Amino acid sequence: MTLLIIGGSGFLGGELVRRAVAAGHAVTATYGTRPGSLAGADWLPLDIRHPEQVTCVARRLRPTIVINTASRTSDWATTAEGAVRVAAAARRQGARLVHVSSDAVFSGARVHYDESAAPDPVTPYGAAKAAAETAIRVLVPEAVVARTSLIIGDGGSPHEAFVHELSAGRRAGALFTDDVRCPVHVADLARALLELAFSDHCGVRHVAGPDAVSRYELGLLIARRDGLDPATLPAGRRADSGVPGALDVRLDSGRTRGALRTAVRGAREFLTAAPVSDTGLR
Repeated sequence: MTLLIIGGSGFLGGELVRRAVAAGHAVTATYGTRPGSLAGADWLPLDIRHPEQVTCVARRLRPTIVINTASRTSDWATTAEGAVRVAAAARRQGARLVHVSSDAVFSGARVHYDESAAPDPVTPYGAAKAAAETAIRVLVPEAVVARTSLIIGDGGSPHEAFVHELSAGRRAGALFTDDVRCPVHVADLARALLELAFSDHCGVRHVAGPDAVSRYELGLLIARRDGLDPATLPAGRRADSGVPGALDVRLDSGRTRGALRTAVRGAREFLTAAPVSDTGLR
């Protein structure tokens, strides 16, 4: 199998590249500004805002599977239009497509969202993700559109970095007590996406953790794991901050978790447990 991972130098993309290479697959990964450092993959520059680049890469590689992790906050050309270009190119080459979407497509008005829920975004990023989902489901109905939530790792995610910066006083801000999500570990998410890629699943799939936690509770869990003083983490309410975005968005991932071999853990488990092994990559 030949895998093309769009956005391979990002946090999730890098984990996908590492696991796919370890499983013995031929992997090409794309990057925007600098290639990833992982050996075993071919690295290509690609700006999915440019149709000719997307077409050229797809024709040259003729991948069996395309996994698109690329997006930029509030950048419609990348997050919406670029994603559609990738989907169209995958369709022309007859490649299996897995597109990574986000819980940002929801407003939080319903709180609990299963895979049949219609997007109702309240931010430009959410609107771009929702537009990409809609177009991809029409263009490539056999594709997987995998919605996920906050992605956490063993120290490498932006969310973990923010907690450390707040604790050290290097950054102003607060962790919101009324902003609730269903965090997922990057290793679990990558394993689940690869399993979906090699399956016959299609349509919208929710791949998020079973634990709904506030950003403040998530910060406390990270602090305790990393030996930070929880008292150094400022708390606040998003509703009082003027920061736009949904409050309580809980992805119901039960149907997809029940259909996969991959165990997708909740934040309260993976932030108090040893890192997951690479067993079962193939």
